[in-house]
Amino acid sequence: MEREGQSTSQISKYLVINRRTVKKYLAMSEQQYEDFLIKQSERKKELLPYEAFVKERLRLYQDTPCAQMHDWLKEYHSDFPKVNPKTVFNFVNWVRSKYSLPRINIHRQHHPVEELPYGKQAQIDFGEYNLRTSTGTRIKIFFFVLVLSRSRFKYVWFTDSYFTSKLAIQAHEKAFEYIQGIPDETVYDQDKIFIVNENKGDVVLTAEFRAYTREQTFILHFCRKADPQSKGKVENTVKYIKQNFLYNRTFYNIDTLNDDAMGWLGRTANALPHAFTQKAPCSEWIIEQPFLKPYTAIMLKSESVAYTVRKDNTISYKSNLYSLPLGTYTGRGCVVGLRAEQGELILSKNTIELCRHEIDYGKGKKIINTDHKRDKTGAIDEMIEQLCSLMENPDQAKQWMAGIRTDKPRYIRDQLLIIKKTAEQAAPALINKALDYCMNNKITSAMDFKAIVKGYEQQEPSQDTNGTKIISINPLGGALPEGAMVQPEKSRIEDYQIIFKNNNQS
Repeated sequence: MEREGQSTSQISKYLVINRRTVKKYLAMSEQQYEDFLIKQSERKKELLPYEAFVKERLRLYQDTPCAQMHDWLKEYHSDFPKVNPKTVFNFVNWVRSKYSLPRINIHRQHHPVEELPYGKQAQIDFGEYNLRTSTGTRIKIFFFVLVLSRSRFKYVWFTDSYFTSKLAIQAHEKAFEYIQGIPDETVYDQDKIFIVNENKGDVVLTAEFRAYTREQTFILHFCRKADPQSKGKVENTVKYIKQNFLYNRTFYNIDTLNDDAMGWLGRTANALPHAFTQKAPCSEWIIEQPFLKPYTAIMLKSESVAYTVRKDNTISYKSNLYSLPLGTYTGRGCVVGLRAEQGELILSKNTIELCRHEIDYGKGKKIINTDHKRDKTGAIDEMIEQLCSLMENPDQAKQWMAGIRTDKPRYIRDQLLIIKKTAEQAAPALINKALDYCMNNKITSAMDFKAIVKGYEQQEPSQDTNGTKIISINPLGGALPEGAMVQPEKSRIEDYQIIFKNNNQS
């Protein structure tokens, strides 16, 4: 090859050997290379004393793997030297070649499956893939695949987190909505996302998936362990998605990837004729759709996951830092609830929402809300002090407002403004009376306090600025105050006529 003008790199690639090895061989003369080959064939093997043992074992059990043979050698020979597993592998293969004891591979016999009726079955599987981002780094994405067995109509949904039972249920809902129905049966691997345990066909489902299958009634079929051939249609689809859609694709964010996937399903995966059936899955799906059970959406409740609050009032989520309001961190072990919905992170504490952030799909970023840097506790404390000074019993008022602050922390400013306005417009005696009522009945609402004050005002008569007693009359109340039916005296018209006549004569 060198005499024909080929370079060292070309020879290395063609012979699949290292370039340094090629250079070493080219530096030898023909006689030196022949001596080198003879020396290699006559080289003493370190495991030669165990040749008879290996040969006997291979004759009895011809399908023995090299790893098991290595264990047997250590088990039956206490003096067996410590060698690299590759040395044992090479020696066992040498014994097989010398004594014609090739490894027997048992091939599983398969039989084609008849085409299932329309609407009968869907096959479901999961996959993962490493995509290149716009910055040149790599990110692992995960996807859910559903294929209708008869029409080969496909659906795929991507996520940037590992699948859990709840996330898989969400994927089911999206898939059933896309195919506009539910098949009679769904086929799965024995995945820990769905199964807690399996014993000879007795399957124990996870609590979340068991509850979901009661809502959406379809028959579950789980393949045997290590038996991917039982759902070959979806296995081929997983490979098709990796090689046709994901190969050399740039990742920007998960929403863009799902949008691109919908376009790919419409123009390629479900539009082109299937290699075996020679029919377009979309046209076959139109025929299959009436055979699917009607789909009714189930409202899925997303639960919060506990995240530790850092000392700088932030949480770490997927290699990014998200800010929390100042004062959220209360010491070691402080946590907040986190849930992701529609591209947003919702952070809460004790079921009370603290803030929201738009999810950033990069890494090493700080997503900070500048409003979180402001310490608002001082202003609230000052408002409470001012309000307490308006009350006859400041200590009682402070205790009551502390209860409101605990019960409604997000609306404490609004609550205090309502209390202030009510206290400024009502008599101090009524304010104290309403405050006693709220404390005795554990009422922590400014609106309720305002209503109680108004109720007391209606019960007591009021006086004008001159001290005149004013009585409110309610014609619909049924009872009238004393003197309400007294009729005033009336003047006679004749008296006015006499007066006018006398004035004219004078």
